[in-house]
Amino acid sequence: MQENKTILVTGATGSVGSGIARLIAVKEGFQLVILARNRSKAERLVEQVKNHSGRDNVRYVLADLSRKEEVKNLANQWQGPLHVLINNAGATPRERTETPEGIEYQWATNVLGYFWMIKYFTPHLKRSAPARVVNVASYWAGNMDLDDPEFRKRRYDNDSAYRQSKQADRMLTVAFAERLKDFKITVNACHPGDVRSTLASNLGYGGHETPEQGADTPVWVATSPSLEGITGKYFEHRRESTCRFGQDHEAVERLFQVCDHY
Repeated sequence: MQENKTILVTGATGSVGSGIARLIAVKEGFQLVILARNRSKAERLVEQVKNHSGRDNVRYVLADLSRKEEVKNLANQWQGPLHVLINNAGATPRERTETPEGIEYQWATNVLGYFWMIKYFTPHLKRSAPARVVNVASYWAGNMDLDDPEFRKRRYDNDSAYRQSKQADRMLTVAFAERLKDFKITVNACHPGDVRSTLASNLGYGGHETPEQGADTPVWVATSPSLEGITGKYFEHRRESTCRFGQDHEAVERLFQVCDHY
């Protein structure tokens, strides 16, 4: 890949996100921008990453990805190139909550946040092409119900909502890959490692890997020259894995239209 690539990472103050930030910061030829909701956490992470890498190639921006207008405003205010977007932000609240706009919070953050980031940053990615989008998804995926994505009819369960959101992220990867391939923008999804995190704890799981181990595959998908031009794929442990969800083209298209109507 070319030198001086700008990479934007969402959810960077979380466990996997901070690992992604630290791995990228030590790589030559990359400028890192971390996106967070909390200013103090963002400032603290920027300083930690600078100290870790010994370099000054990192800054932060603020936005709540569950809020469409905040994502749109962030994209409108963005200056300079964007070569890689890593969608990593996620939430797993144990109780069903809603955004101020009345959208179930996990669906808004984990699914619509990915959708809006790609949609509104596409002009910047086009201008910077060849560019990449990496959607941090999960092997823990399934339970999609597009007739009730916000658990208004179903009993809310954060594990079911999380699995649905990760299935959606893998499907949206295919939808955007098809739409953006002619602009030299690749879109791929991956499973990060199993890291002990707030997200995992809320789901009742532990984790046996460090943040850097968990970040290894997302960073590889984002930066490896071997993946130049590869799009619409799903990776686990640096290996392509068949994604049955992405193969259901009718469902993929329906999901895209559902998201686009928010």
